[in-house]
Amino acid sequence: MFRSKVLFYSSFNLSLLNKQPFIIINRKYSKHTHPPPSEIVKLSYTQYDPPEFNETNENPYLIILHGLFGSKQNWKSLAKTFAQRLNTRVFTLDLRNHGESPHSPVHNYEVMSDDVAAFIKEHKLYKTAIMGHSMGGRVGIAMALRQVPHIEKLVVVDSAPVNSRMSSEFFTYIDVMKKIEQAGIVKQSKADEIMKDYISDISIRQFLLTNLKKDPETGLYKFRIPLDILSDSMGELGRFPFDSAHHTFHKKTLFVAGTRSNYLPPKVYPTIRTFFTNAVIAELDTGHWVHAEKPLEFAAIVTDFIVKN
Repeated sequence: MFRSKVLFYSSFNLSLLNKQPFIIINRKYSKHTHPPPSEIVKLSYTQYDPPEFNETNENPYLIILHGLFGSKQNWKSLAKTFAQRLNTRVFTLDLRNHGESPHSPVHNYEVMSDDVAAFIKEHKLYKTAIMGHSMGGRVGIAMALRQVPHIEKLVVVDSAPVNSRMSSEFFTYIDVMKKIEQAGIVKQSKADEIMKDYISDISIRQFLLTNLKKDPETGLYKFRIPLDILSDSMGELGRFPFDSAHHTFHKKTLFVAGTRSNYLPPKVYPTIRTFFTNAVIAELDTGHWVHAEKPLEFAAIVTDFIVKN
């Protein structure tokens, strides 16, 4: 029986980062049009350059992909950390139907991986590391298994290469966000009051409310993510459309699991190896939000993987 190589991390003696200025470039594509199903979505992004960027640096560019209902802003702090530690250019992207990227009626891993592949091609990123959390991790998996060019390394954060049924919590989140829109609120605090009756965890409420924006014309708060499209796509987001007989990735891959999360349980570790022949698995004592719950430990693990592998 295969036994995966598992790395256990608990605590680190980490020095504080040098407080140096960063060059940050934002590119937004916020016209929420609905392109035809086959059309590539041009993704909104933020670019982070280290204080003294060197194009000859051996480390790859780093592209970071958020999870469901998230955005590139979720990774702002860690993106700065990685830019400095790796001395490389870091890009945080808004996936389609999220953040400031355009909306599309089609939302699955194939089209999302096509969007990111087009971004890599447009920006001439010929040596990249892809890192994604949850839904973003599955997009990274799809890119690797579809052999998207120029991917040197892959980091998957609490996401597994298996078919799964989306948790009922996600449907609850969408239903609550719809209730808030139907209430026609003019104060963001009112949205949190409505959410409290359905979602007790304040961190989850705050996360979801990052998508709530005030319409300058009506004064009403609306969610910038297309709730109906995402609701209709839940089946696709649980689907894993690959088999190891035809889809494998042989380059360096890191899976980071939260031991108190059900998204990447030990029972799927052997399955990881069938798809990713050069994979290692690191475990942190966290829930699903691994990078948010233990950012210092997480940054150390990822930096070590990219630099030394």
